[in-house]
Amino acid sequence: MDLDAVVEQARALVADAESIAVLTGAGISTDSGIPDFRGKDGVWTKNPEAEKKSHISVWVSDAEHRKERWARLAEGAIWAKKEPNDGHRALLELERQGKLHTLVTQNVDGLHQAAGSAEDLVVEVHGTTRRVKCLDCGDGAPMEVALDRVRAGDEDPACKTCGGILKSATISFGQALEAEPLMRAEKAAQECDLLLAIGTTLGVFPVANMVPIAVNFGAGLVIINLDETGFDHLASVVVRGSISEVLPAIVGA
Repeated sequence: MDLDAVVEQARALVADAESIAVLTGAGISTDSGIPDFRGKDGVWTKNPEAEKKSHISVWVSDAEHRKERWARLAEGAIWAKKEPNDGHRALLELERQGKLHTLVTQNVDGLHQAAGSAEDLVVEVHGTTRRVKCLDCGDGAPMEVALDRVRAGDEDPACKTCGGILKSATISFGQALEAEPLMRAEKAAQECDLLLAIGTTLGVFPVANMVPIAVNFGAGLVIINLDETGFDHLASVVVRGSISEVLPAIVGA
């Protein structure tokens, strides 16, 4: 079946749905210039060492690694100045139609909110780069506050409350996921009548469990991803195409 026909099938499912949950992964941000991680050309696929350095133990134990990462963040080398693309903006149409139940994202780039998605509808299960958090006392602050300190010469800024180690408010390997976002994701999967899984290989758990949960509760499933996923066999429709091109057509934006 050609791409146009598959997109039309997905569009019809969206048009018929009343309550749509969305799960997005790194693939929705690649057209904004942010590489994915686990695709065939992903950052971690090409460089497994980079994945190993994403473990919380490395951040805690290696001050030089922290300094290097803070410096890159301060100079804007990591995701700064990236803009939402038409894929992010297309999801606003589901809000306008009153169909969006919850937008669950594995991404930490904040581009859904930058595109205009309502803060209360976005669930960031892996945290956000927009804030920092102390690993000791849990105190937090906007990322820019910490980066201003780095630009002023503080190579490894510590928590101003307790002196502990600061880190972006993202979930690294070895860190426990927060319960509340996961509960919201599961609730959305149980209550929606259609789940859109967009730009994710669906290989990261427990959030990928949204797919079998939604299907078991009777929801339809549309997967939009360039690569195969482990749940393609459960999908009502699988769309292989550029997300920023096909998603606006699918949601009627």
